[in-house]
Amino acid sequence: QVQLVESGGGLVQPGGSLRLSCAASGSIFSINTMDWYRQAPGKQRELVAAVTSGGSTNYADSVKGRFTISRDNAKNTVYLQMNSLKPEDTAVYYCHSTIRTWPWRSDDYWGQGTQVTVSS
Repeated sequence: QVQLVESGGGLVQPGGSLRLSCAASGSIFSINTMDWYRQAPGKQRELVAAVTSGGSTNYADSVKGRFTISRDNAKNTVYLQMNSLKPEDTAVYYCHSTIRTWPWRSDDYWGQGTQVTVSS
């Protein structure tokens, strides 16, 4: 069984910073891409940033230049450094990953979500 456990959300003022972490644990054979999604009230869940096992990254246009995704493959952990936060970044942030638990089996896993609120 695989779990993704997130941490690091909270309340921050506009212009501030937060760092989210997501650790994968359990019976893991290999991990491909690790992603961060977010969902604001009344809106669809959207991809924020993604990082491959080789370190290639991809960002939503709305966060480019402000957010940085990184991962520690030895710890099966992905991070999201969020700087220059804006009120429109307020959302529940979810960690997602496609994880291979056996050489022939790959499944999608989601974290429980962590609230990020940007407000003065």
